[in-house]
Amino acid sequence: MLKPKTFEGLVDFSNAFQPRRGIGHVLFDFDGTLSLVRQGWPEIMIPMLVEMLPRVPGDTDENVHRMLYDDIMSLNGKQTIYQMIQFAQRVKERGGTPKEPLWYKHEYLRRLEERIHTRIKGLEEGTIGRDDLTVFGSRPLLDELKSRGLQLYLASGTDEPFVKREAELLGLTHYFGDRIYGAKDDFKSFSKKMIIERILSENQISGAQLLAFGDGYVEIENTKSVGGLAVAVASDEANNGSGQMDAWKRQRLLGVGADICIPDYRDLQPLLDHLFPA
Repeated sequence: MLKPKTFEGLVDFSNAFQPRRGIGHVLFDFDGTLSLVRQGWPEIMIPMLVEMLPRVPGDTDENVHRMLYDDIMSLNGKQTIYQMIQFAQRVKERGGTPKEPLWYKHEYLRRLEERIHTRIKGLEEGTIGRDDLTVFGSRPLLDELKSRGLQLYLASGTDEPFVKREAELLGLTHYFGDRIYGAKDDFKSFSKKMIIERILSENQISGAQLLAFGDGYVEIENTKSVGGLAVAVASDEANNGSGQMDAWKRQRLLGVGADICIPDYRDLQPLLDHLFPA
């Protein structure tokens, strides 16, 4: 038996990590796990929420910013609407009259589209390389998983039309085919938990045959809850390829049970050796 190659970059293994045989289905989150098209989204969401939040005695800019940051990041990986539902509750707590969460969501998406417009245009015109806006090493990983005959799925908290648009622009659609899922305005009709249940049911498999990659707690937690194997990607989105882990993501994702935590996919062969033992 060949000895697994060792990691040259950063990696964390949980004490409970056990390699699996029989994995046949792999679920990926999108933003921060594969795509960087929306990198910097908190820099749009938080200022918008700060602007719209009623102030109460004792508030400071620092405290308000920290509260809202914790709110939105604790829901990272879920549909955007849940962050807006939480914000509407904050407004109500402070004596304000919140707008509908869907209104906040649409306003946030409008502002975010303004930010990422040049990235979208650059991808469309070929002035920005696809790999410039994908997490370092994503494509070789997807190629390898596809070559092994694994069924790949994409599930994102970003609205489905945007996920499909950006996956196509990044040249990722062919890895997933029609197995690309995203959020809907009717938010109760979609969740990553529902997608996982669907994968298990339609393929008549147990959770032990599922592997997931994600940078949000939701896909990690949902995968672990059915007995799957979860790889946390604590990606340093603002410095793609740095090899460093985002400290907040690392702490959060290991805290919800991730089996392995990596910064990106630079150590592809060691990762595969550990996930798919000979």
